[in-house]
Amino acid sequence: MQGTQQSLPLAVVRGQAMTEMPQDLFIPPEALEVFLESFEGPLDLLLYLIRKQKLDVVDLPISQITAQYLEYIAMLTQARIELASDYLVMAATLAEIKSRLLLPRMVAEDEVEEDPRAQLIRQLKAYEVIKEASQKIDDLPRLERDVFQATAAPSPNIKPLVIPPDVSLFEIARAFGDVLKRIDAYEDHHVKREQLSTRERMSQILAMLNSEDFTPFERLFSVEEGRAGVVVTFLALMELVKELLVELYQTEPFSTIYVKAY
Repeated sequence: MQGTQQSLPLAVVRGQAMTEMPQDLFIPPEALEVFLESFEGPLDLLLYLIRKQKLDVVDLPISQITAQYLEYIAMLTQARIELASDYLVMAATLAEIKSRLLLPRMVAEDEVEEDPRAQLIRQLKAYEVIKEASQKIDDLPRLERDVFQATAAPSPNIKPLVIPPDVSLFEIARAFGDVLKRIDAYEDHHVKREQLSTRERMSQILAMLNSEDFTPFERLFSVEEGRAGVVVTFLALMELVKELLVELYQTEPFSTIYVKAY
């Protein structure tokens, strides 16, 4: 199955797509902007021109590279770009080296005149080494160089500490009200009235509890004893809490209340 690819418009002017460049399009010279962000200085510009023409830094053709450099500077000047003084100093240096190469050498026979390009070549070679080193450093992975991954291993000796919330008096009253509702559902007539002792019920509750296990609050009450038995059990439990013989726990609001002996 073959599909057709629709070309994107060059621009959208007043809602209409322009697919072709207008023949009478006029771009004013002021609209052209050239930025020097790609070059970090005159040496960087020279190195770019040398690499572009595939020239040898050691045997630098000063006349050719000077012409290209001055042409580039003239283009930027026509574009109304303010050049840094370093670029203009390099232009003057290239012009001086070119003139020295064109003029006859006035030296004695036993003297050896230094090549006018030598200092510039040394600067270009040193800058080329530094630029390649910076490029290699920039190509390195960012991780473990600029960004470090944080790791943290959990300690096996640390155990989570769970602090149960305090049981409020409202929660105890609500749980007691639920027990009373259950008693009303199973209430029957008693022929003989039994005398219930709070102290005796406290001993019975302590016998049901231990310091290791949690016992639900409702399990301490027996619906067969009726309302009186439930009230006596509740009073006995409150006395045990008051005397710090038992503890009350609740994991979250409106959840089950648990009882445990100290």
